Amino acid sequence: MMTVTLLGTGGTQPLPNRALASAAITVGGSTVLLDCGEGTQTAARRWGVSIYRIDAVLLTHYHGDHIFGLPGLWQTMAAMGRTAPLTIAGPPGLEEIISAFRAAAGPLPFELRLIELAECRGKFSLPAGEVEAFPLSHRVPCCGYALTLPRAGRFDPVRARAAGIPVPYWKVLQRGEAVGGFTPSQVLGPARRGLKVVYGTDTRPCEALCTAAREADLLLMDATYADDADLDKAKRYGHATCRESGELAARACVRRLWLTHYSAAVTDLAPGQAAAREAFPDACAGQDGMTITLNFDAE
Repeated sequence: MMTVTLLGTGGTQPLPNRALASAAITVGGSTVLLDCGEGTQTAARRWGVSIYRIDAVLLTHYHGDHIFGLPGLWQTMAAMGRTAPLTIAGPPGLEEIISAFRAAAGPLPFELRLIELAECRGKFSLPAGEVEAFPLSHRVPCCGYALTLPRAGRFDPVRARAAGIPVPYWKVLQRGEAVGGFTPSQVLGPARRGLKVVYGTDTRPCEALCTAAREADLLLMDATYADDADLDKAKRYGHATCRESGELAARACVRRLWLTHYSAAVTDLAPGQAAAREAFPDACAGQDGMTITLNFDAE
């Protein structure tokens, strides 16, 4: 299962009840942080997300409202006694940003493992699942991220017994690991549908996001402007209106849509949610602290 928590749903500037852009995805004992805007640490503590268990931070781009929480986060991790490496991924320019922030944070007792994503594209594995980065449509290079938790095929005990596989090996093979000269393919059926969460902000609606979000369990998408009266601004600054986010979610056939990254001028979320629901009836206006636990499909 995957637990998703919105830590901050604001863009540009924080409000008293709205931190800046950040979300957390937790699988088992591992957490992936998506963006790290100002107020992320406070939000994590408020909403029950363990800072110590964050294994990776995936940055969409380097505007301040998405990254200014990083140095403080590192210092808190150091104060907690962290020694395990921390993975940080982001678009081109990552090394320069991290170098500047390290100067502010001071020496750290843990390694920062950087993954700089050329053209905002790449695939890599984390303890919480498989990550695929893809380019968004913003004013600067900006990465979207799809985090997938695969699900192995069903274990077949009949095949296991026929192959003479000792029972103590069964759980290992079920995890997809070879053991004792036996392989998972000998006892597992075809891979089953896993879980997928897609994070896409800041961005205009674009085909790369639509493709990556195809049949996702949850799409977290830019909804900077509640009203299409601001459509010209959305186009100028590389953002989306709530209606546009609903339309993309419908085209991508996602299961759930959470709107996020609101302009500070948006104080009433109801009109934007209603606009998104014109195309995607189950759209939800994301709010700080909103959380959901996604489970594999029942069989």
